[in-house]
Amino acid sequence: MEQKQVQTAREKLADICPFVTWRAIALKYFNRSSSWLYHKLDGIDSNEGFTEAEAEGLKKALLDISDRIRRAAEEL
Repeated sequence: MEQKQVQTAREKLADICPFVTWRAIALKYFNRSSSWLYHKLDGIDSNEGFTEAEAEGLKKALLDISDRIRRAAEEL
């Protein structure tokens, strides 16, 4: 039987990790500590990752940040 390898959120987001301040996202969008978010990204908590609501919240946070970056770029 072939074992399916599960990708962590951090692995899925690897392309943007060098450019993102996870601490700021944890505080602004989740009102949680950076360690909480790092554990979620790595799948190291009792729930082994994000709940559906948390994943949706992270998606909305990243889309908000991307909109802010786009607007700032357009102002240059």
